[in-house]
Amino acid sequence: MNLKFRRQHDIEGFIVDFYCHEINLAVEIDGKIYERQKDYDLLRQSLIEEKGISFVRVTNDEVNSDVNILLEIIKGYNQ
Repeated sequence: MNLKFRRQHDIEGFIVDFYCHEINLAVEIDGKIYERQKDYDLLRQSLIEEKGISFVRVTNDEVNSDVNILLEIIKGYNQ
């Protein structure tokens, strides 16, 4: 798709796993820790989305089993 993603990118003081400026998209890959800090992560996501940034959240298991799932989701934002 010829998109550039930054790893561990700061948005308004919050770090997201990946960010693509060209399509204003933040991507979070959630592992087991997500269950322990779910409320914080959802609040952080909401604050980031208020800035007009789209947010995609997938699990480690989804990415490890078939990374094409994430690529298809990203394609939807790149149209």
